[in-house]
Amino acid sequence: MIHRYIQGDRHIVLDVYSGSVHVTDALAYEAIGLLDEGKTKEEAAAILQKDYTAEDVQDVLEDIGELTRAGKLFAEDTYADKALDLKKRNTVIKALCLLVAHTCNLNCSYCFAAQGKFQGQQGLMDFETGKRAIDFLVEHSGFRKNLEVDFFGGEPLVNFEVCKEIVAYARSIEKEKNKNFRFTLTTNGVGITDEVIEWANRECHNVVLSLDGRKEVNDRFRKDISGKGSYDRIVPKFREFVDKRGGKGYYMRGTFTHYNPDFTKDIFHMADDLGFTELSMEPVVASPEDPCALTKEDLPVLFEQYEILAEDMIRRERDGKPITFYHYMMDLSHGPCIYKRIAGCGSGTEYLAVTAQGDLYPCHQFVNDPEYKMGDLWNGVTREDLRDKFKLCNVYARKECEDCWAKLYCSGGCAANALHASGDILGTYEYGCELFRKRMECALYMQTKKQ
Repeated sequence: MIHRYIQGDRHIVLDVYSGSVHVTDALAYEAIGLLDEGKTKEEAAAILQKDYTAEDVQDVLEDIGELTRAGKLFAEDTYADKALDLKKRNTVIKALCLLVAHTCNLNCSYCFAAQGKFQGQQGLMDFETGKRAIDFLVEHSGFRKNLEVDFFGGEPLVNFEVCKEIVAYARSIEKEKNKNFRFTLTTNGVGITDEVIEWANRECHNVVLSLDGRKEVNDRFRKDISGKGSYDRIVPKFREFVDKRGGKGYYMRGTFTHYNPDFTKDIFHMADDLGFTELSMEPVVASPEDPCALTKEDLPVLFEQYEILAEDMIRRERDGKPITFYHYMMDLSHGPCIYKRIAGCGSGTEYLAVTAQGDLYPCHQFVNDPEYKMGDLWNGVTREDLRDKFKLCNVYARKECEDCWAKLYCSGGCAANALHASGDILGTYEYGCELFRKRMECALYMQTKKQ
């Protein structure tokens, strides 16, 4: 499978199954396109010779032939059979998302978790449940040494004391159990104190700080219960947090909506005005009836924004002042293994969400959906049928992905988004697919500019 596109000054050809990326001239670009359409070498030559010399056409076709024989163009799909192996694997759990607080001190109207309550009752995880979560992870992690635990909510800092106790317990058993725990904290910033900063910078491998960008954009949705925007309260705390963290091991995580499709202005505000360099900006996922939902008319604007961001990041890199954008991180030489590229995030198998009450779900976006409760911390995974379904939740199980050139980069996409968009975890969220493909084109383009 071949994907061709032109961006900036580049004619780019991706060979999907080999992962090879080729920057070509116009002649080679056209020739590969004709062969991809099913034209024979002779038919392609006849067409190309209307605009190019016979010698140049012959040279290009010979080069294409060499690349094909080397497995770098028109490579065969050798991965489909491996998708079936995923169900046979003895799955161990390597990560838990602990919903330590089913409540929040903000009232963001676009929140997928219903302002932190996850469509259920408010609640806080107690230490005994958190301790059991750590023990459960150790018991089900097999020989895997490195384990990950995310403090999530709601707003986890509402339950900060229990977060501290959970980490202290995990550290106390690391050596005995031969495990290494890596903790992540996701916070809206309202509850940040000097103690939180000191603790998180000592104990957390990564912190995710929620900010939507410009003050007027952030405060449109990220308000407290009284309706007051959060920007002025949280930005000074975030700047102190990141400064004391040494500018590493964090992400500013924003959400853009129909109200700010010009999201690069928010990224540049965070980078240039606030000094943050590690950035992520996610498209809102909302019901089509929601006024903040992205529309079909927004797509051309969003595509242009992604291109603007790519060019700006290339400029910053050249000027020695780079920023990181989560969705443009790509390693063409040492990327994820093929199983990861087929199966994705591991929700429902290697990764589970734990509610404040100790119930288990495939990930935080399934919480309190009774059809997707997988078990609990004391009885383990009791819905083996669900686990098996998630084992097969891979790119080759989705018919809509069959002819998509980006399938080995997205791994079939988010199961929760697919469920909410199509009613099936094996479906697709087509709007998200459109945005993902554009991001991948920009990321590949940026990689070619580094060569």
